[in-house]
Amino acid sequence: MLKEFKEFAFKGNMIDMAVGFILGGAFGTVVKSLVDNVVMPPLGAVLAGIDFSEMKYVFQAGVPAVEASEDGSVEAVAEVAEVAVNYGQFIQDFISFVLLAFVVFVIVKKVIAGLEKKKEEEVAETPAQEKLLEEIRDLLEKKA
Repeated sequence: MLKEFKEFAFKGNMIDMAVGFILGGAFGTVVKSLVDNVVMPPLGAVLAGIDFSEMKYVFQAGVPAVEASEDGSVEAVAEVAEVAVNYGQFIQDFISFVLLAFVVFVIVKKVIAGLEKKKEEEVAETPAQEKLLEEIRDLLEKKA
């Protein structure tokens, strides 16, 4: 079993897979940047200047950690985090996902089409030796 693992890991499969994961992560970052910095600002401008990342429904407003009193002294107050549903960020992430899924779909479709075309070419091409043997067979059948 250890021998099989070594063959798998060092044959190139593992390296190819690692490269795929690294490039996939980088590609995801690029698509997220594209959506956040290129797609969403014009879309927000078209929709009356809406910034999707700021769209949220607040259940409980946050309380600041420090407050100044009337006499100028500073009082420490317990910080309470804001409780909100950030649906605008969800919209941005969903658009990123759809773009990424579409690009991966197109890439996979092209790779599969290329593999099928290559397979068809291999089937269509008959080696010269086989052609020669077929001709010899046909000639022997005619003489018999």
